[in-house]
Parts: sequence; C-alpha cells; structure tokens
Amino acid sequence: MTQRLLITNCRLYDAADDKQTISILIENGIIRQVGEIDVDTDCEVVDVEGRIAAPGFIDVHIQGAGGADVLDGTVDGLEAISQTCARFGVTSFLATTVYNANGDNEHLALAAEHTGRNLGGANLVGTHLEGPFIAGNKRGMIQPGCTCPVSIEVLNKILDMTAGHLAMMTIAPEVEGSLEIIRRLVDSNIIASFAHSEANYKQTLEGIKTGISHVTHLFNAMSGIHHRSPGPLVAIFENKNVTAQIIADGVHIHPSVLKLAFDILGPERVLLITDGIQAMGLPDGHYVYNGIEYESQNGAARYKDGTLIGTALGLSELVKRFISFTDCSLDVAVKIVTENPAKVLGLADRKGSRAACKDADLVLLDDDLSVQTTIVGGKIVYGK
Repeated sequence: MTQRLLITNCRLYDAADDKQTISILIENGIIRQVGEIDVDTDCEVVDVEGRIAAPGFIDVHIQGAGGADVLDGTVDGLEAISQTCARFGVTSFLATTVYNANGDNEHLALAAEHTGRNLGGANLVGTHLEGPFIAGNKRGMIQPGCTCPVSIEVLNKILDMTAGHLAMMTIAPEVEGSLEIIRRLVDSNIIASFAHSEANYKQTLEGIKTGISHVTHLFNAMSGIHHRSPGPLVAIFENKNVTAQIIADGVHIHPSVLKLAFDILGPERVLLITDGIQAMGLPDGHYVYNGIEYESQNGAARYKDGTLIGTALGLSELVKRFISFTDCSLDVAVKIVTENPAKVLGLADRKGSRAACKDADLVLLDDDLSVQTTIVGGKIVYGK
C-alpha cells in the first residue's frame, strides 16, 4: 500500500522571499513533489504553520548522545544516539569511535550490523574510525590502547569487522607506513581524513597527494600555523579539493579563528559537526567516557586535566552558533550540514537536499532554529 504524507505551509530557507510557502508530498519515504500541491483525500496532511522546511542534517562525527556511546557496544546505546540526534534535526550520522588495539571491538561489528536499520531516529549510515594509526602526541581524548603501529593486518581486521560500512578513517600521514594505508582506504572507497597528527606542511601535502581528501575537526589535534613553518593548516587551505569538519561551539575554535577559516575555505568545503559525546542532550554534570571521568559544562566536555573531548551540543544548536560567529545566511548554514556532508559521503543522489526523488529526510525549524519536527524516510521520528 502506498503511504502518502503531504506537508503543507512550509517556509523556504533558501528563497529571496522568506514568507513564501510550499508543500512537500512524500510517498513511501521518497519526496515526490515540492511546490504548489492540491490536497488529496487519500493522503495524510500535516500543516506546519509556516515553519522552515530544510533537508535533514547529517553529522559525520558523533561518538555518543543521550547517555550512550558507540563504544558501549549495545543496541540500546545506538538507539539512544539515533533518537537524540533526531531531537537536534539530524537524520543521518556516522558512528564515530575508536579501535581497541588489545581488546574487544564488538562495538565496531555491532555498528556495522545496524547500519541502515531502524534505530528509531536518525539513520546510521556508516562508521568513522578515529585511529588507530595516529600520532601519540596528538591523540587528544583517544586513549593509548586505541592506537597502534601502522599495520595492513590491523586494517584488514578493521575492514572485516566493519563489513563494508567503514565510511571514514582519521589517520596521521607522517606515521611510518600510513601512506600505504591511505592508498588502501582510497581503493576501498573509504574517506581518508587528516587529524591527530604531527605532520608538517610537506608531510601533509604528501598525504593529500596520496589520497587524503578530508580533515577531522579542523585545528584540533594538529599543529598550528607559524610564519616560517606553515604546518598542516596551510597545506589544507591551499588544496581546493580537501573538505574540513568544524566544531562551532566557540570553545574548540575561537569564533574569530573559525570565521577566518570559513572565509578561506568557503561554503563548499566546510562540514559542521558535533564531535558529540554521551552528554549530548543531557544536563551539565559528571560522566564517564572510555572508563575516564569527564565534566560537561555549557556544552563543552573535558577530562579533569582540561583536555577537550567533544561537545554536548546538538547540531541544530551549533548551526545557530555558526551563523552568529560567521554572519553567514541561513541557506549557507543549512548547506554545510546537509548538502556538503552528503557529497563527502557519496550520498548526494539520495540525501542532502529537499528535492523530488530524494529520501524524505527533513527537519522543520522554528524561527529561532530550534527543531520542531524531524522526519526520516517519510516518518516523523521527533516532534509532531
């Protein structure tokens, strides 16, 4: 039986006339028509009363939310992350986690098993692995047991466990043997992403030449810029085909530096991420990540020694901060959480825009950009 949903009285986020409204017709989880649509009696109708209709947000870097973490290795945990993501307008996400070099990695197999399955909220569309082939001095929140020397054998184990669902791996190109891994990732259609690295300018260029096309949490876990030693950031800025993740909480990157980076990279190369952890969607307080206590305050999560380990802010909240820091338009802010990540993940044929024949993944926003409703595959998973 055909399932039809007509969403009426939607405001456009990307039109010159911000009062213009449209309707969106969804059939069996696919957007069939956008524009002026006659009401059909054989159709459920939802009037959203002039709220902003945008494509569903995509978060390529989230470790946990709603009191759960990918590392928990439980279905309940993945469901909590999925459903908390939906509260903040996210309809697709990468389960971001680490590899335990000397321990259990069932969490990787579980994430792979539940990729594409109904988790009650946002779609899990793949895994993003931070490490294990990274620089020890730039590991940040990643524990020593989650790093190891470069090894094709270890990579093969990871590929077996993730069963074709490893979408992205963060890697340090200067670590001995990493270039071979980067080539293997590219050959396997896996995004090689730069970070947790001590690479200099030349080593970063070599990594990009070999196949690095993306950057994990720009500025964080990498060297800065010096006028006689440009470091990795200049190499990244120079290469127009390299995209970069930005955490727009105002803590991981100072707002002025964030704006500078955005001015250099432009709206085509930036992806907004949460780098979210289990405290996302929970009150400020003390929590435990990977066996170590941390504190979540005002959206920032830190170990007791002050090390930043992620955010407790949802993506819709970060969109608002990004706009305030950069003074960009709403349509540009939406682009960097929808169209850009969809392109990076190779999903642009199905996701990332509010167009006919795309997946019916949508978010309805109030004027203050808070999320009123999140729709995944034509079904309301948050709100009303």
